[in-house]
Amino acid sequence: MEEQRVSKRKIGVLVMSYGTPRSLEEIEPYYTHIRRGNPPSEEQLKELTDRYEAIVGGVFPLREHTNRQVEALQETLNRRTEGTGVQYVCYQGLKHAQPYIEDGVAAMAVDGIKEAVSVVLAPHYSAMSVGGYNSRAKEAAAKHGIELRCVNSYHLHPELLDALTERVNEQLDAFAAEGAERDEIQVLFSAHSLPARILEMNDPYVDELNATSAAIAERCGLKEGQWRFTWQSAGRTATPWLGPDILDTLAAVQQEGIRWVLSAPIGFVSDHLEVLYDLDIEAVQEAEGLGIRFKRTRMLNDDPKYMATLADVTMKAMSEASN
Repeated sequence: MEEQRVSKRKIGVLVMSYGTPRSLEEIEPYYTHIRRGNPPSEEQLKELTDRYEAIVGGVFPLREHTNRQVEALQETLNRRTEGTGVQYVCYQGLKHAQPYIEDGVAAMAVDGIKEAVSVVLAPHYSAMSVGGYNSRAKEAAAKHGIELRCVNSYHLHPELLDALTERVNEQLDAFAAEGAERDEIQVLFSAHSLPARILEMNDPYVDELNATSAAIAERCGLKEGQWRFTWQSAGRTATPWLGPDILDTLAAVQQEGIRWVLSAPIGFVSDHLEVLYDLDIEAVQEAEGLGIRFKRTRMLNDDPKYMATLADVTMKAMSEASN
């Protein structure tokens, strides 16, 4: 008697992120999309192009980080579900570049996916960031008849905190090897700034970032006053953004007599423009001018502990929906 092949329950996973151009030629349409269809001025385009050229030299490895994260999450989910009746299939959806969020959902539909989970490569929720991704994903899923569950945040997941703590301790040890006393090192946790009006919206973004920072500081044994939260990469608009900016914070800690600063950009999960330019070029130059020794933690990229975090929250979203 032939063994009957049992078809697995197939669940889509829409992995979303901000997106980045694939080449210098794509910077203008990318920037235009960010500006909601309004092309940038020549000056604005040159400024952004110069930043990309400064960090990648005309070659674009940035997209590869997201590709590897999606591939590594797929591998992690495959291991977790081996021998079960469930199969998770990952799809990529970007906010401002192809494949767009809607493209990822459409690809699911073509593959016959009827139920899915969306997860953003950003641990902290804001209605202006993760909320916007999930809204677009839900709208697209509804058009294709796909039942979608959304992961909103995972900012205190133990594996995520372990991975971030390892990175902070790694650089604290590097400073100590250069002669710094551990308790003399100031740790600046940071994330992408958002318009300040979120403070009037009961938005959890600030609280979640502070909670992650405090949890890492405790795990690293940082004493009170040895760390603070700051912002970076604010947009240039007429409305105010959350501050202080890390460049201003560097000036403030220099006035306090601090000479050793560790940047821990916990709001970001991979190497891209806001890290490789805003921190590794702008903040480094500012620190050098202030006489501050400056280091930055390694990014998560496809770290196995980060992949475990994403796999956990994805599978939890489905299990909760089934209960």
